[in-house]
Amino acid sequence: MSEQPIDPMMLQNFPQPLPPPPLPANSTSAELSRDTTAETVRNGVGDVGEEVEGSGDSSLDSQALLVSGSSQNEVCGDEGDGVVGNVDEGPDSRALVVAPHENRVVVAAQSPKTGVRSAEMVRLREIDSETERLFYGEYRALRMLYDGLRVSPLLVSEERGVNKWIRKDMKAATLMRERGLWLHRDKRIVGSIPGVNVGDVYLRYIELCVFGLHGQTQAGIDYVCASQSVNGEPIATSIVFSGGYEDNEDFGNVIIYSGQGGKDRLNKQCADQKLEGGNLALANSMRYGIELRVIRGIKTGRGAAKVYIYDGLYKIVESWFDVGKSGFGVFKFKLVREHGQPCLGSAILRLAENIKADPLAVRPTGYVHLDISFKRETIPVLLYNDVDTCREPLCFEYLSKTVFPPHVFQQSNFQSGCSCVSACGQDCVCAIKNGGNFPYDLNGILIRWKPVVFECGTFCKCPPTCHNRVSQHGLKTQLEVFRSKEAGWGVRSLDLIHAGTFICEYAGVILTKEQATLFDSDELIYPNTFVYKQKIWGDLSMVFPNFPLPTYPSIPPIEYAIDVSRFRSVASYIRHSSCPNLMVQPVLHSHCNLYFPHLMIFSMENIPPMMELTLDYGISEEPSGDVPEMLSISN
Repeated sequence: MSEQPIDPMMLQNFPQPLPPPPLPANSTSAELSRDTTAETVRNGVGDVGEEVEGSGDSSLDSQALLVSGSSQNEVCGDEGDGVVGNVDEGPDSRALVVAPHENRVVVAAQSPKTGVRSAEMVRLREIDSETERLFYGEYRALRMLYDGLRVSPLLVSEERGVNKWIRKDMKAATLMRERGLWLHRDKRIVGSIPGVNVGDVYLRYIELCVFGLHGQTQAGIDYVCASQSVNGEPIATSIVFSGGYEDNEDFGNVIIYSGQGGKDRLNKQCADQKLEGGNLALANSMRYGIELRVIRGIKTGRGAAKVYIYDGLYKIVESWFDVGKSGFGVFKFKLVREHGQPCLGSAILRLAENIKADPLAVRPTGYVHLDISFKRETIPVLLYNDVDTCREPLCFEYLSKTVFPPHVFQQSNFQSGCSCVSACGQDCVCAIKNGGNFPYDLNGILIRWKPVVFECGTFCKCPPTCHNRVSQHGLKTQLEVFRSKEAGWGVRSLDLIHAGTFICEYAGVILTKEQATLFDSDELIYPNTFVYKQKIWGDLSMVFPNFPLPTYPSIPPIEYAIDVSRFRSVASYIRHSSCPNLMVQPVLHSHCNLYFPHLMIFSMENIPPMMELTLDYGISEEPSGDVPEMLSISN
């Protein structure tokens, strides 16, 4: 394709700030309240024609949004680069624009059909903590459902006999979409998504669509197309910034984002970009002061796949048409991050990578010790305290494995293990013990929580590399014990943790029920007090209604206690939360005594670096807040 010169008229035609168009004559209005109730939020902005008291704030950030009815078909090319699908051109199929002088909302008169993405756009105002908790609970439950589907062998078994490679992430997303489990399909939310935190990490691009952050499965600009807009102009709501265009520049809180289009099949710029589709939508979002969600795509290591991090809200403050690095005309947009948001999740991820490489170079002060395990763990456990002079974790003997009473092993003398030589298969004795399937996938991810997991162990002939030996090899994640002003010691990871990953063993000296009664110390951990919310990990009943509950293999109640008064592992510093990101999985491998399983800790969700790790110890939380809740990545 020959090079085309830049048309100077395109510079003149680039849209400048203009007053917004007048409201349609047939609009139905309702004022938007700042104090939005849970019912109002879930219904968008209220029922048709419902009057809600406005806030009276006329600033650009708090201006009301004009909301249209929903489309009857998918809009804006959900599967492509700004491709517009079939849309309803009727008066109820329009989206929204800002009304600077009208503090009101036009409410949809038509509800979206199942599985169809609506063009109706709303901005959620301030919502109370209880409503936010409801949104977060729904969002978190669906994230665990998606992650459980992605690693489930059921997705493979459905395709047996078909000679093709299966993208399990896409299959999981498809199953959830078919059952109407994609979030916010009935509304396009402008600004923050309720329940989603700055710094949340997504391992696959499709997850952005599933959880409502970005509606395009390929394109980097998500927008409502012109045929859906109340004034016939496309409006952008989010972008994915992942280095797909050579003219992009990233300065953290400031982004220079180049428009879309003009590329060949090899992803090379071969023509001038045009002021249409996503480019025009970004220009209009700048005109009307509409904030955009920004998701950054980042590679976490050499040869690693990209992960996607939600970095908060930005506004376009400037735009121009320029000559790109390849000599063709590109549209450029300058985005500036909104004030008052938590730290950039992408910046924290890079910080964690630098700390892993050289802790003292990144943080010259604060490190008390670079390995409190004294090489008893396969990976050093850092100790960081920039709050006071306390060095308490160094006063204990570090344990990497639990110490059981001798009689526990004596009762295992008559047990036998598998006789597999190279790799264990489905006919392995250990697979049969686990109900016919291995508890882990080939990457060592726990597929679902069970009352107990039988790993290949002392009595098995398979090699240490067997994929049914996961939790017995020690740490695989770089952990850091840190001191906080609010609640003492805590634990965080310097690695990005995938859902279902083994973290560590809750190690200590095991006391029988009778010994624990005599000892009676505050430094005893009772496993039977843990709240086993982990039962929801791997629960696919929302997708497969007949999915069985994890009742096999079963074990008797765990009645022993763990003494951590003198000997302990890093797990002893994991704090309590009623909304934990870790779970406890009983595991047997060094012996076969069902009354004394190892307590292995796994992740329940994707955990970004530097986020605190938490467990639910079954502690009742007082209204005074004496028991600390889970801290966010930005704290």
